[in-house]
Amino acid sequence: MNTQKINLNNVSENKKQDENILVIKRDYLFPKSSFQGLQKPSESVFGSDFLYVIMAKKEFLPRSLMEQDFNYKQVIPYLIFKHEEKYFLMQRKAKASETRLQSKYSLGIGGHIRQEDIRTEDIAQWANREFLEEIDYSGKFEIKFLGILNDDSNDVGKVHVGFVYLLEGDSSEIYVKEELESGVLLTIEELHGFYDRMEPWSKIVLDFLK
Repeated sequence: MNTQKINLNNVSENKKQDENILVIKRDYLFPKSSFQGLQKPSESVFGSDFLYVIMAKKEFLPRSLMEQDFNYKQVIPYLIFKHEEKYFLMQRKAKASETRLQSKYSLGIGGHIRQEDIRTEDIAQWANREFLEEIDYSGKFEIKFLGILNDDSNDVGKVHVGFVYLLEGDSSEIYVKEELESGVLLTIEELHGFYDRMEPWSKIVLDFLK
């Protein structure tokens, strides 16, 4: 009798790709015109408060479909960790779930939002699950909203919108978990040595931080 081996990693990945995630139609988020880069929200760009728009118009749709649908934006909290004058730079694994970002370096800790993640109307709180899943950190931190990141220059950016937060921690004891390859605290000057190997969003954030 022939038997077929099942790759449990593929099963897990297929389940992750098919989970329902928070999205909003591009036209609701950008009723007039979109922008490129990292900006603070304003009435002229968003028409009304961005959080109100998301809460009023949010949908939860399969990730596998949303990765290819340019009519929607997947809402991604993107957390930048800083301790004193150093920022936490991470490298994604060569077999990362997002194949278009495999082995890239990232300044942002972030991920998709599922319906069960929304317990308040604070996007920063929605990101707490992702931070704890990917990062081992027991210190305290203060959080500051930096702005909204939009990048339509590539296929990954076209279907995502980032809400960027700076976490200023009181401890340098921060480490990646198994979802990431490595992580290290570096100064702005040291980060420039990795610029060409960073994912697009991280390049935008680094340019902003300069």
